Amino acid sequence: MLKEFQEFISRGNVMDLAVGVIIGAAFGKIVDSLVNDIIMPIIGAIFGGLDFNNYFLPLSSAVNATSLAEAKRQGAVFAYGSFITVALNFIILAFIIFLMVKTV
Repeated sequence: MLKEFQEFISRGNVMDLAVGVIIGAAFGKIVDSLVNDIIMPIIGAIFGGLDFNNYFLPLSSAVNATSLAEAKRQGAVFAYGSFITVALNFIILAFIIFLMVKTV
C-alpha cells in the first residue's frame, strides 16, 4: 500500500496540482492586497471616503455602533460591505484568470 501511495504521489499530475494550489494561494493574497489596499480605497474616496468593510445594517435595535467590529460585539448585523469587498475580489481574480487562460 505504501508503494502504491508513493507511485501516486510521484505522478506528474499530483505534483502539478500541488504546485498549482500553492501558487494559487499566494496569488490570492496578491489579489486581496490589490483589492483591499489599492482598489477599495480609491472607490471609497469616490463615494465619500468610507471603507466598504464598515458598511452594515443592524439587525437589532440594540446595535448603535458606527464601526462593524463594535456593531458585531453589540449584536447581529448584516455586513454587506464585507460582501462587496469579497465579491469585487472574486471578480478581479476571475478576470485575471480569464486573461491568463485566454493567452494560453
